[in-house]
Amino acid sequence: MKRKNNYNIARAFSTTIFLALLCPVFGTQSAFAFFQDVKQQQQEQSFTQYRGEVTGSDSKKSLVFANIAIEGTNVSTISNSDGEFSLKVPSEIVSNMANANVLVSFLGYSTKTIPLAQFDENGNNKIQLSISVTELPEINVEVPKDAEALVRETLNRKGENYFDDSTLMTAFYRETIKKRRTNVSLSEAVVNIYKTPYSSLKKDGVKLYKARKSTDYSKLDTVALKLQGGPFNALFVDVMKYPEYIFNETTLKNYKFSFDRSTRVNDRLIYVVDFKQLENILDPLYQGKLYIDAENKILTSAIFSLNITDRELASRQFVRKKPANAKVWPTEVAYRVDYREKNGKWYYGYSNVLMEFKINWDKRLFNSVYSMTCEMAVTDWEKNLATDYPRIKDRMKSSIILADEAVGFSDPDFWGEYNIIEPDKSIESAIEKIQRQLRKTNDSGGTSAR
Repeated sequence: MKRKNNYNIARAFSTTIFLALLCPVFGTQSAFAFFQDVKQQQQEQSFTQYRGEVTGSDSKKSLVFANIAIEGTNVSTISNSDGEFSLKVPSEIVSNMANANVLVSFLGYSTKTIPLAQFDENGNNKIQLSISVTELPEINVEVPKDAEALVRETLNRKGENYFDDSTLMTAFYRETIKKRRTNVSLSEAVVNIYKTPYSSLKKDGVKLYKARKSTDYSKLDTVALKLQGGPFNALFVDVMKYPEYIFNETTLKNYKFSFDRSTRVNDRLIYVVDFKQLENILDPLYQGKLYIDAENKILTSAIFSLNITDRELASRQFVRKKPANAKVWPTEVAYRVDYREKNGKWYYGYSNVLMEFKINWDKRLFNSVYSMTCEMAVTDWEKNLATDYPRIKDRMKSSIILADEAVGFSDPDFWGEYNIIEPDKSIESAIEKIQRQLRKTNDSGGTSAR
């Protein structure tokens, strides 16, 4: 009975893969579609775009998932896997905030404040962050001795530490599928998240605003891979909003918690708590690190993965449908969530999910190795009336397959003033290849992608 209960928890929280036989489809679709919210039907506002790169001053290596935000506003973005970022700042902020600052932060590094006026619009913005030296806590910060008790207290204080108002968030979402190191599918979307208070049991609502996709079917063997759940895969990684998927009263006692070396985030002392399932627990649970603000007991980040010990059970959790002549199992399932702070309250800012799996074909010498990644970053938000929560028919379903909701690919101007996660070099190469194919189609009399 206990196995069934834990199995359902893991399944509810996990990314879902839809694996099905591929119908004969060749080439690339040349049309694109976008879904527009009534509130967004006005002409897109003007903006100034700043590009740059965030690295560590010690190693000169790119800092992945660094947060770049305009101080005193809700405008922000995230650096990509190459440390690169693109920050689009509305013109009214540029003109009305002569003294506006850009805050650049990264886990374990000192936050850097840079005047917006110093940013180069030509994209030559190289930002280096210094490692934060962790000092002993101030005398008024009590050093905890029980890691599990600290985690429980953090979860119990979500009502006072996180947003307690309904909030309308604009977010950028991307999901990619790779065959080994080659991109074979890319879907992107701008979504509106109707975030309910963290103290509320009501789930968040999501509306699709714009979406686009591309898939190179020639790289997918004889199968089509689809990620079911779309933005909800990233949204449900919000541990503080949905603790029941990982830490509830039933599963908390199945983990061992311990303290790791402390660090700093935004110049705050952060306790690092390691957790892993007890050795006598057979069901696949999670293992990872929790980053908890020492003074106010706030979860600022969480990085964890699913403990895959039973291939067959893991396969049943993630694979909805597959060819009869193939065995499919995940080899890695990893999660990350980062929170941001505004006026003393914290909120969901960014999350990602990585899943790698193998397909073992009958009568084939080599396995197929695929990875599926989805990530979502909140780029703007405002307080929202609870009455504005969308009706059922207007909301995305948690069973959505985003790749089925959008077709074709357009140029970057498609996204207008919206902040997006800058694509890494491999994705950019894939986009350029697709655009060349579209131009060839247009030259031969096909339908234009614009």
